[in-house]
Amino acid sequence: MSFFLEHGKKLASPRLSRREFLGFGALAMVAATLPRTALARVSDVPETERSLDFYNIHTGERLKAMYWVQGEYMPEPLADISLILRDYRANEVKTIDVRLLDLLHAIRTKLETRQPFHIISGYRSPATNSLLHRRSNGVALHSLHMEGKAVDVRLPDRDLSLLRQVSVALQGGGVGYYPRSDFVHLDVGRARLW
Repeated sequence: MSFFLEHGKKLASPRLSRREFLGFGALAMVAATLPRTALARVSDVPETERSLDFYNIHTGERLKAMYWVQGEYMPEPLADISLILRDYRANEVKTIDVRLLDLLHAIRTKLETRQPFHIISGYRSPATNSLLHRRSNGVALHSLHMEGKAVDVRLPDRDLSLLRQVSVALQGGGVGYYPRSDFVHLDVGRARLW
């Protein structure tokens, strides 16, 4: 695992139960059989690997993960990504949909950046989502965050409107634009804009 706090101390990761470990393994096996999507083919050069960098603004954790190599999703990096995108309020982890990771990779490739995605919100437990829904009408009651299919992010070296524009052009799912809160919502649900 590659988790570090901002000041350099290594972060102990929560232990996975046997059921969670098997679930991650099953996800990796299923993901490995999925066809490559149009999102994955951003350039004409064949890819041999896909990686993502994250910075969780709430916990200070950082992660660099090569999650796809030679056409296969890697179980350990997928588990690491699910961990950094966990519901930090409830300390609950949910498997993140690989289509969302491929979308983030496509966005990062199109924007030609190596900066980490700053995570505003990844997975949300139903309790956390309900709490946030009561506080803000901008939080959907049945949010895709609860399914591991949505993330709210920004990139420190790219204008938020450019991040939105590229995300919309890729047509990978829903794109919500929140300039006052300085993030873009991305999900792999049906294509829609707000």
